[in-house]
Amino acid sequence: MSERAFVALGSNLGDRAGWLASARAAVTLLPATRLVAASSVEETVPFGPSAQPYLNQMLALDCALAPAALLGALQQIERRLGRVRRERWAARTIDLDLVRYGAAALATETLTLPHPGLASREFWRRELAELDDLLERAA
Repeated sequence: MSERAFVALGSNLGDRAGWLASARAAVTLLPATRLVAASSVEETVPFGPSAQPYLNQMLALDCALAPAALLGALQQIERRLGRVRRERWAARTIDLDLVRYGAAALATETLTLPHPGLASREFWRRELAELDDLLERAA
């Protein structure tokens, strides 16, 4: 059974638009996953100590992978695109966050849904609202 998942893409290093495009393309190749909508790309102020602004976008997916499997696949995409996790809030080529997965509410050592950053990231809420509108008009 497929669930609607929402994945946030962000980049603040190098060819930011190129990293987002590469990540979107990689997500479309995931098994049992279909891209159904993408928000606009927007530049946002840095989050954390980084001085570099981010490019952000939200994707809506229909996904039959379990939430933990989807998160693992997203982290593999990050690694393939040069993401290195050294310190929190460091500049990065790409950041892929699983923001929501259907109505799932869970907290494990590696995954919390909905994403705990949702309440503090207005741009995520704005992108989700844009996707909700796009999906509603397409229905």
